[in-house]
Amino acid sequence: MSGSMEEKVVFVIGSPRSGSTMLARMIGSHSLVYGRPEPHMLTPLAHLGYYENVDKAPYDHVLAAGSIREFVEDLPGGEQDYIDACRAYTDTLYLRMLSTQPEKSYFLDKTPANGLILDFMARIYPRAKYVVLTRHPLAVFSSYAESFFDSDYQAAHDYNPILERYVPALAKFLRERKTPVYQVVYEKLVADPETMMREIFEFLEVPHESSAIDYGSHQHVEKGLGDPIGVAKHSRPSTESIHKWAAEIASDPARLRLCQDMIARLDPADLEIWGHPLESLWEPLEQAAGAGAKPEAKKLDRYRLQRKAIVVLRARTQKSARLRKLLQTMRLGADVLLRE
Repeated sequence: MSGSMEEKVVFVIGSPRSGSTMLARMIGSHSLVYGRPEPHMLTPLAHLGYYENVDKAPYDHVLAAGSIREFVEDLPGGEQDYIDACRAYTDTLYLRMLSTQPEKSYFLDKTPANGLILDFMARIYPRAKYVVLTRHPLAVFSSYAESFFDSDYQAAHDYNPILERYVPALAKFLRERKTPVYQVVYEKLVADPETMMREIFEFLEVPHESSAIDYGSHQHVEKGLGDPIGVAKHSRPSTESIHKWAAEIASDPARLRLCQDMIARLDPADLEIWGHPLESLWEPLEQAAGAGAKPEAKKLDRYRLQRKAIVVLRARTQKSARLRKLLQTMRLGADVLLRE
């Protein structure tokens, strides 16, 4: 198998906790599509330094960025040669992975971090198909805080302000439409998956296969990252999670204030593009408050125990230089012991 992936790659774009794992599994259940969890092929390339967006690296990225730009300037095709080289790298890996499934024609890449490098991706794969998933922004943030920070909303925001990062990025991409784009609103997807999947497959130019909606009845690659708890609860889309997050926020004044501050920092035009305009954004919370809805009790399984431990250790490490030094020493020791 050789050539470019331009006509063979499908990108599912969505923020963390937006339902992208479920959507990717449904699309990946199609007989012609092969998907793997979060391959992170493009994100490292976007941060090599050429575009001055390296924050941390095990080398002097400022010098590296200057050097690579000087090198690229002297290439026959300039920046286009650099773009071609990046595409050659991902083409090789995508194509060779796709070759392991000879009955498949398309490779699906669902990596949430891709949502922050969309301008770069549009240059690498301007003719690829992009399925962009948006969900009520507070549902996204609530799921992020509940799943990864043991319900500590402030800690979740301090660690990663995902709404302030992803809402503008995805809205800009949807507004500019430099590539073939199809937007999927999560709430509409779970309410009417038959219609939505028919439209998605039409956009991808593959025959409609209604069986793909029952993603739980298909085999999926389980390696890699992805939703650790939500997607396994169901075998097909469910409306169960559309508004249950609202009680988590409405019942806690501190959480509500934090969410109000986050939304205030977002452009109403971006929220409109996401499919959740400002004028109706707060309705689920108002309904939850009016009904006196209570947060759902959490089952204390192994995953939540791990998250609790991580949250506690992270907080203590930030406050204690001694503990931070101890963990660094332990990491060095582990590296020595595991080194071949």
